[in-house]
Amino acid sequence: MAAFFRELKTNEFVGNDSARGPWSEDACHAGPPSGLVARAVERLVQDKQLVRLTLDMVRPIPLAGFKVAAKIVKEGRMMTTCAVVLSDREGKACINATSVHLKTQVSKEVPSAVIAGPNFDDAIPGHFPSLLVNHDKLTFADSVEVAYPPGEDDSAGPTTIWMRSQRLLETEESSPFQSLCPLADCGNGISRNTNLSEVSFVNPDLTIAIHRVPQSEWLASQAISIWQPSGLGMSQATLFDTEGAIGVATQTLLVSAR
Repeated sequence: MAAFFRELKTNEFVGNDSARGPWSEDACHAGPPSGLVARAVERLVQDKQLVRLTLDMVRPIPLAGFKVAAKIVKEGRMMTTCAVVLSDREGKACINATSVHLKTQVSKEVPSAVIAGPNFDDAIPGHFPSLLVNHDKLTFADSVEVAYPPGEDDSAGPTTIWMRSQRLLETEESSPFQSLCPLADCGNGISRNTNLSEVSFVNPDLTIAIHRVPQSEWLASQAISIWQPSGLGMSQATLFDTEGAIGVATQTLLVSAR
């Protein structure tokens, strides 16, 4: 089965073509490595649900190989927090991350707001948004399946997209949170306000927070980007599975005209 990575030895990985980003043929798209960060903390904390993952992207992630190291920062009865470093083979940090894990409990039904979302039964197959690619190699965009709600497509502006991606590793099935990470990092790209030939918009971070564990392979992002003349911006996405809303993903942005 196709996968984003191969595990060379424990917690050391090398990327396949499908993990490559559009900017450099030697660097990963940040979404799949974020899934490996989630994997590291989920393996470390097995008695609670991973509900929030925040990643600071401090350096390009080399396709040729990297390591992931996680540790528990504070462990409590109801909450545990972790810290993670994804580093290159020279030990330089590429991602610094933190996570929050909460104890689930059986409770009575409680009132909640309802977030209207897309209906997967109406989804129409399409293509991943045509972003600028600085090389002629296969990339992440070539490896994912995509569909859109009726009336939406890969045009610039606020966008809702359905996506089904590969496993992180051939040897194991990705957890629901891990499977969500590749889509969560796409919010700024799918909701771009114009094309990359005119403006660059780099996200130095990503935060994923869920209130319900995803239940389906197909997942959706309903994303919008806000750009300011100061060069600051933000992408905000509501995340869905085929049953309804599951959480949010946010990215702060550095925006500059070309």
